[in-house]
Amino acid sequence: MSTTNWIIDASHSEIQFKATHLMINKVTGSFTAFEGAVSTEGEDFTKATVSFKAETASISTNNEQRDGHLKSGDFFDAEKFPTITFKSTSLSADKLVGDLTIKDVTKSVTLDVEFGGVNKDPWGNIKAGFTVTGKINRKDFGLTWNAALETGGVLVSESIALNIEVQLLKQA
Repeated sequence: MSTTNWIIDASHSEIQFKATHLMINKVTGSFTAFEGAVSTEGEDFTKATVSFKAETASISTNNEQRDGHLKSGDFFDAEKFPTITFKSTSLSADKLVGDLTIKDVTKSVTLDVEFGGVNKDPWGNIKAGFTVTGKINRKDFGLTWNAALETGGVLVSESIALNIEVQLLKQA
């Protein structure tokens, strides 16, 4: 069977994360500049290989001051570490395992995957959809900045929830 190549259709995909702030609610952020590729045998995604890259300077939480802090050396250090990368090591019907690299720290992560299906758009393009979710500990990747709260606890949670909606475009 021949290899089929897919790329992320960024205009129909989103890379979001949530962190608990002040220990009372969650703040959502996203990366707006990203790309990825998937290789499959035919259209069988069960043995696919996945690679992904996001530009750290594209982080957005809808707050310019907070975004600036997240891009600084306290967090992503976007100038020194311009990308976050992911390379799969295995994919099953509902789990995606791979090496996530943030700030030159690489750790294996396991994410939940929900396959949405394959469909043809009105222009004849073949698309595949996935929802990918999971949690990482930001401290594992050198994102250690925090501030203690007067009432106990910390300003930003260590646990970061990931919610990724991906639409792939089959390459000719």
